[in-house]
Amino acid sequence: MILPGTDPQAIEQAARRIQAGSLVGFPTETVYGLGADASSDAAVAGIFAAKGRPSDHPLIVHVASASQVSDYASEVPAFAQRLMNAFWPGPLTVILPRKPGVAAAAAGGQNSIGLRCPAHPVALAFLKACNTGVAGPSANRFGRVSPTTAEHVAEEFGDELLVLDGGPCQVGIESSIVDCTRGRPVLLRPGVLTREQLQAACGEPVLDKDELQAAGQTPRASGTLEAHYAPNAKVRLMDADALQTALDVLGAEAAHIAVYARAVLRVKSAQVLLRRMPDDALATAQQLFAVLRDFDAQGAKLIWIENPPADMAWDGVRDRLGRAAAS
Repeated sequence: MILPGTDPQAIEQAARRIQAGSLVGFPTETVYGLGADASSDAAVAGIFAAKGRPSDHPLIVHVASASQVSDYASEVPAFAQRLMNAFWPGPLTVILPRKPGVAAAAAGGQNSIGLRCPAHPVALAFLKACNTGVAGPSANRFGRVSPTTAEHVAEEFGDELLVLDGGPCQVGIESSIVDCTRGRPVLLRPGVLTREQLQAACGEPVLDKDELQAAGQTPRASGTLEAHYAPNAKVRLMDADALQTALDVLGAEAAHIAVYARAVLRVKSAQVLLRRMPDDALATAQQLFAVLRDFDAQGAKLIWIENPPADMAWDGVRDRLGRAAAS
């Protein structure tokens, strides 16, 4: 059941469902979330069951304002506070030491908790009405393409789930995740916020998760599995020359193939679905998951995607594409 997020009565109805221990689909500026009361381990268990997600894979808790951070975190390092001051509300999740006895299921049993204040008017109104933190991973089956419209959520979970419609997501990929529990900031998942922006805001270097893994540490965080964000079709990443060569080899016989590329390509088969990737990283992020879902809906069996540029602005898109291709 999709309800307009601009309707105050729909917001109240959704909040009552959260307070009663049920699940709700809700929009954020990044992707749509599947929400449950973060303070209720039983409600959070419903998220894991609905998604088919391992219960030790931590969720992000969404809050209406930074004033709720103290409800969940036992400590807020100065650099974490600077990050929140700079980017909240917005597409940033900070991982902080968790208060004992609080939101254990949402944290996947870890002694840390991921927190985010989203920059979406419907999400903020919903969270305020809930009067509690809302655990909210992306509203899709585990490992699949994240939803960026209310219709995507309904396709995943059916009419029984109440979904607040906030329109298409403006960011389009999940938040950047910065671990703030190690004395120094560590970027566990890139998003549209670049490392350069994060470093400027927090006033110190931001480490990469690969540096932790090299030291034998493998922190668990939402959306960091090697294979993730995958459509039903098999995804392959190629440079522009390899794409053109593959299309030339198949020629007019090419079928059930979708191509997403910045380069201008010659396509000899009318059965190839061709979609141009924007030259701008933010525009690509905004449409990426919707494009992958559309390719699936049109029956593509293979999705060939041009490798994104190597510069920092594309890190979030590159991360999602790499995980989609690993599935």
